[in-house]
Parts: sequence; C-alpha cells; structure tokens
Amino acid sequence: MPLSEHEQRLLEQMERALYAEDPKFASTLRGGDPRSNFRRRVVLAAFGFLVGIVALMSGLVTKVVVVSILGFVLMLASAFFVFSSWRRLTTAPQLGVVTGTGTTRQPVARTKAARPKRTFMQRFEERWDRRKDQG
Repeated sequence: MPLSEHEQRLLEQMERALYAEDPKFASTLRGGDPRSNFRRRVVLAAFGFLVGIVALMSGLVTKVVVVSILGFVLMLASAFFVFSSWRRLTTAPQLGVVTGTGTTRQPVARTKAARPKRTFMQRFEERWDRRKDQG
C-alpha cells in the first residue's frame, strides 16, 4: 500500500532530521544496495565452489575419500548460498532508498507482474486439471 503525499513528506522530514542529528546512525540505518551484497556473495560462493572442485579432485587423485566428500559438500553449500542469495534479492521489498542529502529516491518499478504465491500442491493440481482437460 503506497504512502500518501502527506505521509511521504512527513517521512522525508523525519529522515532529514535524523540525518542532520546523527549522520553516522542514519547511514547505518539506510543500508546499502542489495545488488552489491549479492555480487559479493556470488564472488564468495564462486571461490568456495572452486575450492570445492580442487578438494574433490585432489581427494580423487590421492584416494582420500573424506577430502572428496568435503569438496563435494563445499560445492553444494556454495551453490545453495548463491541460490538463497538470489531468492533474497528477488523477494526483497522494493523500498525507497534514502540518499545522503536525506531525500528519498523511489526505485524503478519491476517489469514482471507479481504473481500470487501458490503451494506445490496447488500448482500440481492446476497442472493435473489442465492435462485432464486437454486429454
């Protein structure tokens, strides 16, 4: 639910007052761009994935099964880390970002329409009904 113009003005005034009173605290609350956090997480996960590949291969060459298993687990954990970061990035609420001057910059609207969340069973039943109707 979007804010009214009056509420937006009040919020901007509060943000400016907070920034003027304690800029360090305001910058801490403002946070950063979630995309920069995602890039850092992807780089970290890629490094972990490469280390996992090296551990997996070196475990296979030296015939130490434990090292191979640890390498595989590290690769799996790195892949999970990237996908969970991606999900967090795409499902994060799109809020306005406070600039250094205390003004609010609204984000660009998403191009995809928001789809209602459905459970696995709801999607499964819809597919089943479509197949039954077609056949």
